[in-house]
Amino acid sequence: MPVDSFKYLPRSIAAYYQTLVVKKADPIPWTALSKALAESRVALVTTAGIYDKDREPPFDAEREQREPMWGDPTFRRISPDVRQEQIGASHLHINHRDLLRDVNTVLPLHRLAELEAEGVIGSLAETNYSFMGYQPNTTEWRERYGPEVAGLLKDEAVDAALIAPA
Repeated sequence: MPVDSFKYLPRSIAAYYQTLVVKKADPIPWTALSKALAESRVALVTTAGIYDKDREPPFDAEREQREPMWGDPTFRRISPDVRQEQIGASHLHINHRDLLRDVNTVLPLHRLAELEAEGVIGSLAETNYSFMGYQPNTTEWRERYGPEVAGLLKDEAVDAALIAPA
């Protein structure tokens, strides 16, 4: 799947971001599972900007087109029983073709459901989450939406979250 993270930016700004040195977060945040995977509730999180067309609106791509240095920091909820035809995509920096054919390419809900049926994982979370991964300014995401989703995952007693980057 071709990705152009700088599609709506002038090439000079794209070159700036492509050569930008990012500080490494140290130590890397990590929490070991407190129980066996076969007993754990697992959630999925994607940065592909997908949404359930029957449940929530798309991410704000119109604003991003007007303001190329802005990315929608909000999130969308995706249930494990979402049907392929319900999936919409509003991420301007990835090719939607494959994910609109098979959501599992960016959010492997059906593959995890198979692992649940086989007893490899305890259960798949009732709610999984999608973000729009293009975030030139992560402040609002880090201070509001990321913690909000973390709280929702805790409320649902999720033991592990798998991140599926787009």
